[in-house]
Amino acid sequence: MSDSSTAERSARRRAVGSRWLGIGLATVVAVVTLGLGVTGRLTLYISPESVWFACAAAVVTLAGAIWSCTLPLGSEGDHGHDHGHGHDHGASHDTGEHGDAPSARRRTLALAGTVTGGVVASGVVVAALVLPPASLSVELAMSRVGEQTALFAGADDVTLGVADTATFGVGDWASVFATATNTSAYDGKTVTLTGFVTPTDGDGVNLTRMVITHCVIDAQPATVPVTIDAGEFSTGQWVEVEGTVKADADGALHVDPTSVTAIDEPGDPYEY
Repeated sequence: MSDSSTAERSARRRAVGSRWLGIGLATVVAVVTLGLGVTGRLTLYISPESVWFACAAAVVTLAGAIWSCTLPLGSEGDHGHDHGHGHDHGASHDTGEHGDAPSARRRTLALAGTVTGGVVASGVVVAALVLPPASLSVELAMSRVGEQTALFAGADDVTLGVADTATFGVGDWASVFATATNTSAYDGKTVTLTGFVTPTDGDGVNLTRMVITHCVIDAQPATVPVTIDAGEFSTGQWVEVEGTVKADADGALHVDPTSVTAIDEPGDPYEY
């Protein structure tokens, strides 16, 4: 009787743990995702075009979690194990110890998979709950500068000719500065750009903005050189620059500002 009660309690604990590591943590992630979506902070992690998909997936996950609560505890592991009692004796007689080994291996692999998934999900949940939503650091932006040629939104239009630059952001102008072959065509264009200050290899200053395609994992810094005194603003300071694009004698482009205003980090710090 005592051994049976102990086995039942052990089985119940395993069932509770398995359900928590599975649907429990998924539910917490779904709730956090919806919370960030409702408050508009989900764009700190993914592009605005992906917000609807993430929120829809979170709703589906919550629906699945509610449905799972209608299932008996431990029913997840019952599939394939109850095939009637009429064949039990013959099966056990034929398989013996050899039949128990594959079953034990399957249980071990299932446990390992559950624990691994639970650890990963737990890390995500803890990070989401403990760490406040925040934009990518200036240090990360600086570390990624120079990893690849700056080609961002609008680059295809830019290479075909002089595009309408009225709505260009830092990412668009970074593409122009990096790829334009007729730089004189952009000389004199007025700009109003927002970004944060980063140093160049020399004594100059760049206006920088992180550009993401799908989520922050693929974020890349876009930079444009601005004629500002390197000591006027600290690295990482957000500024709004109004000025004119100028072409140097060698054809290189830079922004010659008429005004540079220090501002707080905008609510949506990325370009897309």
